[in-house]
Amino acid sequence: MNIVTTDSQTASGNCIAPKGSSPSEGWRSSMRAAFRRLEELCRYLQLPEDFIAGGKQAAADFPLFVPREFAAKIRPGDVNDPLLRQVLPVESETVSLEGFTANPVGDHEATLTPGLLQKYQGRALMITTGACAVHCRYCFRRHFPYSESPKGIEAWETALAAIAGDVSLHEILLSGGDPLMLTDPILRQLVQRIAQVEHVKRLRIHTRLPVMIPSRVNDELLTWLTETRLKPVVVIHVNHPHELGHDVAGALARLSEAGVPLLNQTVLLRGINDDAATLSELSERLFDCRVMPYYLHQLDRVQGAAHFEVDRATGLKLIAAMRSSLPGYLVPRYVEEIAGDTSKRVIA
Repeated sequence: MNIVTTDSQTASGNCIAPKGSSPSEGWRSSMRAAFRRLEELCRYLQLPEDFIAGGKQAAADFPLFVPREFAAKIRPGDVNDPLLRQVLPVESETVSLEGFTANPVGDHEATLTPGLLQKYQGRALMITTGACAVHCRYCFRRHFPYSESPKGIEAWETALAAIAGDVSLHEILLSGGDPLMLTDPILRQLVQRIAQVEHVKRLRIHTRLPVMIPSRVNDELLTWLTETRLKPVVVIHVNHPHELGHDVAGALARLSEAGVPLLNQTVLLRGINDDAATLSELSERLFDCRVMPYYLHQLDRVQGAAHFEVDRATGLKLIAAMRSSLPGYLVPRYVEEIAGDTSKRVIA
C-alpha cells in the first residue's frame, strides 16, 4: 500500500500550529484549524491511500471533524490506533444492519419542547447546539435533527418556561452536540437564567471539549460555571487512556480546583477498549486526573456504528476482570440505555 505523508507533522506526532494562529485566539483558533477533510487527516497521519477511498462515502454522510490537539496523540502510520478508530470514517459505516436505527435511545419520543428532552424523573436535558469538538464515528446523535433545536437565549425561552413550570425538575443537563462549543457570554446568560428557577439545584455539563481542546477550560468558563447557586457537575467522555495527556490533565485539574466534581462516561468499543487491561489503565489514569469513572456504556445501536459493538458477555467478563484488580470505586457501572426506560439499565 502507498503511504501518503506531509511535512506538517514532527516525528513525535506533535502538530505544528496553523499559520496565522496565536495563543491569544484560544480554543476557537483550534476549532478553525481542525481537520475537516479525510485526505488531509490521512496525509497528516501517514495512512494508506486506500483509507481515503474507503471512507469517502462515510464522511459524506457524517462529516469528519478532528482537532489537531487530538490528532497529535494518534500514532502516525498505525491504522489500528485506538484514537484513530474513534474518528476515522470507514466503509463499514455505510452498511445498514437490522436493529441499528437513527434514533436508538428514544430522543424524539422524550422531547418536551424543541431542544428540551426528559427521559428520567427530576432532570431534563437541553440540546444547546448541534456542533461538537470532534465527530465520534459511533455518536448516538449522528442522525439527530439539530436544525429543529432552538439556538440562542431568545430561542430557548420555550424550554426555559417549561423548566420553570415543572417543580419536579431539580437538575438540568446541557448537552448537544457539545454545550462548550457555545461562547462563554452565551453560556453565562443561559446558566444565569436557569439559576433563576428556584427548584433547579444542579447543573450538569456533558462535554468532550476538555479532552479534545484543553484550552477551552479558561477563566471565563470557570467563572460562569461556578458563580451561581447551582451545584455544577462536569461529565467528560474518554474511551482510552491515551486521550489523557498532560494538556488534558491540566484542564481537568483547573475544573477540579474550582470545586467542580468530574465524572467520566466510556463507551465500550470493539478494537478500541475491549480488553480489561486498557479499561483498568483508563480508570487509574482518570483518577490521577481527578475524575471518577462513572459509566461504561454498552454501545447505543445507532445506524452506522455496528462495527463498534461488543457483545454483553464480553462486557461482563471485562467488568469482572476489573473488579478483581481494582478498588471498587474505580470500576464504572456497566450500563445501557433503553428507549422508554425510566433510568439507565445496569448490566453489571
